[in-house]
Amino acid sequence: MAYWLVDSPSSGNGGRNSAFWEPYLKECGIENLTCCRLDESAQWCGLVSESDCLLAAGGDGSVNAVAALCLKTGATLGVLPSGTANDFARNLGIPNKPEDVARLVAEGVVQRVDVADVGDGICLNVAHVGLGTLPSRQVSAPAKKSLGRFSYLATLFRKLGAQRGFYARITTDKSVLEGRWLSVAIATGAYFGGGHEIPEACANDGLLDVIAVRPRPLLQLLLAFVMVRLNRKTPDRTSTVVQVKGTRCEVQTNKPKTVTVDGDIAGKTPISMHCRAGVLKVIGRRVVHTGKPERGT
Repeated sequence: MAYWLVDSPSSGNGGRNSAFWEPYLKECGIENLTCCRLDESAQWCGLVSESDCLLAAGGDGSVNAVAALCLKTGATLGVLPSGTANDFARNLGIPNKPEDVARLVAEGVVQRVDVADVGDGICLNVAHVGLGTLPSRQVSAPAKKSLGRFSYLATLFRKLGAQRGFYARITTDKSVLEGRWLSVAIATGAYFGGGHEIPEACANDGLLDVIAVRPRPLLQLLLAFVMVRLNRKTPDRTSTVVQVKGTRCEVQTNKPKTVTVDGDIAGKTPISMHCRAGVLKVIGRRVVHTGKPERGT
């Protein structure tokens, strides 16, 4: 097996690049290692074989791009958490300490996780419409460096009071929701927004989890999020926070709304997503399942 260490210099604070990770990986016995840049993938992707492993040194957006290369080549994805949110890494219980991550890569235990098709690309973790897109659009690089994943929360709280919501029709293969919403998130896994847990979700159940938030006064919104977090159960459709599941999801809005996918701007509504179960091989000891016993080993 050959290992390709894929560097994305724009991720996080830029400190956990290939030069940072290389010594830890070699210390764990990984010698057949080639360092390369994500923005130069056209030059080296053709050399990758199905038995290889692409190690993504970046945040969720960079991991998304490397995952797309894995699907193209048949290679296995290895995640080296190096970004601001690192939500996809949470789905696999990947540790934060670099020496533990390198040890995990050397062990080579492989899980299979879901990927959603969206437009011409893929969604590895979550797509947002509405309020959830603001951190990606408005959080500055200095804020990310100084506040890390808390920069997302800071941006949301500054904007909550000014949001009146937008009209949308949310259609899955199992349900239809209509009304005004502050935010709609469509997730393939169990975490989004810098560690926010989705109840009763995991990255290998073959389902999309749609989390939609209704416009409410700030205190009511905060209380709703706290209750969802404490109960760890899927909220019902009359709640401030609504959760539905399905293998497909389409969001239509009266006016075009910005869509972000895995932290990067990906166009405007309407958005249509389809979950493909277990198509991506990724290094990890387990797949985290929130609210129920975890799957995997």
